Order: sequence, then structure tokens, then C-alpha cells
Amino acid sequence: MKIAVVKYNAGNIYSVDYALKRLGVEATITSDKETLMSADKVIFPGVGEAETTMNHLRKNRLDEVIKNLKQPVLGICLGMQLMCRHSEEGNADCLGIFDTDVKLFCPTRHEDKVPHMGWNTLTHTRSDLFKGFIKEEFVYFVHSFYVPLNEFTAAQTDYILPYSSALHKDNFYATQFHPEKSGAVGERILRNFLEL
Repeated sequence: MKIAVVKYNAGNIYSVDYALKRLGVEATITSDKETLMSADKVIFPGVGEAETTMNHLRKNRLDEVIKNLKQPVLGICLGMQLMCRHSEEGNADCLGIFDTDVKLFCPTRHEDKVPHMGWNTLTHTRSDLFKGFIKEEFVYFVHSFYVPLNEFTAAQTDYILPYSSALHKDNFYATQFHPEKSGAVGERILRNFLEL
């Protein structure tokens, strides 16, 4: 099985690669169009800023490549946000795979800290990514922007308000949390993705 990780100016590519190695998978980290299109599965990770990253993807024509992939694709963190229509971060137009926008968390109480950072629960899971889940599980988050609940929501998390911690549409899957930093639960999610 050929697994490709999209290479661009993102921060967590290598932690994703290490997580895959722990599962016995050697991924190819690449920005090559042909390699991405011929892979069995593609992972689109991301830590960074939406506008800068979208500019980089457009300049390198990776935006069209990602949108047109037909195999299972997993967006992680910023990768998930960039798969949406628009982000308030830098007022950026994104890939538009998911017809929803990305919003900035607005704290409503003194104890609400932004970014949302640390472990939190997944609820209302509905996607093959969460196959075998029989209870709410804890996963690891670091983000200041969120995707509201919408028709593509595949898991929810509550922080300041209930929001989408995972999305799914056709061959596109995405998580706001970091499966590669979420211990055994994250490994199970990655394994479920690899088995799609």
C-alpha cells in the first residue's frame, strides 16, 4: 500500500510520519503531483497559518491536486481547516471540499483559553474513522480556529461551544485533533484510515 503525506510548509509532517512508522507503514513525504495522485491513501497534515499556507498551495498548484484526489484523503488540524470553504484566519479562501467556514474561538468566560490546547473528548462519532469506538474517547487538540457543526460533521467536541472535531464527505476525511499525538486512540484512528 502506497501512503503519501503532502509536503508543504507545515509543521507536523514528521510527527505524522513517525506515527505511521509505529504502525509499520513507510510513507512517502512529497509535493509531487503524480506521486500524490497514484498513492493508495493521502494524508494532508498541517500546523501553521491558513492564508500563508493557501498561498503556498496555490503557487505550487497543490490546491487543485488535493481537491481532485479520488482515493481516501485525511486532513489533520490545519489540513482539515484548509479543506473548508473559507477561514477567518487571514480571511483566506480555502479548498472548498467541505462547504463550511472556519471561525475564530471567542471566549465567553474567564476560564476559556484560546488556543484550545490539550486533551478533550470526541462525541457523536459517525464515520469509518471511528470504527470500533464504543465510548467517548480522549484525543489531543491545539487550535484557535474551529469548524461549526454542519452536515459533514463526523465527530463533535465541546470547547466554548460544540464544534466539528472531524468531518467526512465522500473520499475526504478530516480531524481537527492530532491523531499522531493522541496515543492508542489516535493510532486506532490512523489504522482505521489505512484500512478504508
